[in-house]
Amino acid sequence: MSTYSEIIGNKLNDLLEKTYDAEKGFKKAAEHTENSYLKGFFDRKAQQRHNFGHELKTEIKSFGQEVDKGDSITSKAHRAWMDVKAMFATNSEEAMLEEAIRGEKAAVEEYKDVLKETTLPPSTELLLNKQRNAIEVGFNNIKTLEDIS
Repeated sequence: MSTYSEIIGNKLNDLLEKTYDAEKGFKKAAEHTENSYLKGFFDRKAQQRHNFGHELKTEIKSFGQEVDKGDSITSKAHRAWMDVKAMFATNSEEAMLEEAIRGEKAAVEEYKDVLKETTLPPSTELLLNKQRNAIEVGFNNIKTLEDIS
C-alpha cells in the first residue's frame, strides 16, 4: 500500500483551500440572486463544497498529514477572491453563472492534476474521483441554468 508523501499532502491541502474558497463563492452567489432556482442551486453547491472539505480533511488526517488550518490567506486565494469580487461588481445572474462555469472547469482540472499522482492510496483516489464527478455533474447543471436564466 502506498503512503502519503508531503507532496500529496500539500496538493490535497491546496485542493481543500480551493474547496473552501468555492464554498464561500457559492454562498456569496446565493446571497446576490433573487432567482429562486439559482439561489437553491448555489446553496446546494456551497453545501456540497462544505461536505467535500470535511471529507478531504478526514482523508488527509487518516494518513497522518497536517491539515492546513487556512489561518493565513495565500496569494492564490487572494487572487481567487479578487476574481469573485469582480464578478459580483456586476451582480448579474449571467455573470455569476459564467464565473461558476469558470470555477467548476478549474476545479475539475485541479482534481485531475492531483489524480495524476501515481502514489495515491485507493481511498484517496476513490474520494477524489467521486468529488470530481460530482463537480462535473454540477458543471452540466450550470450550463442548463444558463440557458433558462
